Amino acid sequence: MPVLRTAYCPVMRLDRPRVQPAPPADWNDDVRPQLEAIERGSGRLLNIFRTLARHPKLLKRWLVFGNHVLYGSTLPARERELVILRTGYVCGSGYEWAQHVAIGRASGITDDEVRQLARDPAEGTWSDRDRTLLQATDQLVADKFVDDPTWATLATTWNEQQLMDIVFTVGQYTLVSMALNTFGVQIEDDTEQFPPELFRDGRFPT
Repeated sequence: MPVLRTAYCPVMRLDRPRVQPAPPADWNDDVRPQLEAIERGSGRLLNIFRTLARHPKLLKRWLVFGNHVLYGSTLPARERELVILRTGYVCGSGYEWAQHVAIGRASGITDDEVRQLARDPAEGTWSDRDRTLLQATDQLVADKFVDDPTWATLATTWNEQQLMDIVFTVGQYTLVSMALNTFGVQIEDDTEQFPPELFRDGRFPT
């Protein structure tokens, strides 16, 4: 099985966007109501949404799946965010990581656990349940497969739909990380970069 790199690729390898975030004047009527609703609900509109607004049909359909993973998943919020943060880290997406640290905290992840997510899951103070979840995440990113022993251990904790949601959560945020990194979506000035030692000039170090 492929082994994850121990030195993760630098995040935000681009210091400027390849795809410029779309200003409101460029939004079409198909996505404007959704973007305005997102902005009203959160008080701001993140660069990921402004960027994907350049492709309205893609944005509209991606939001349906993304909303299931983030809001309709059968996984508990804390465990969902463990998977998302670990996926973002392993994929080298500082943007994804930075956005989900706050969501993870609100879901019960501690700052110490956030720091541990940037280390090998075999290390740290994880419960057996959490460690297996993170190891499955790493396997999915590295090999696009969960091996039999890990799957069997997962299945002692999670039901069939939850197991499916684990796989699709990793898949969704691997896809998102690829898009963020490749399009050069930049972290907003008012988004916290935590922990600070993980970032250097708005990036994960090489």
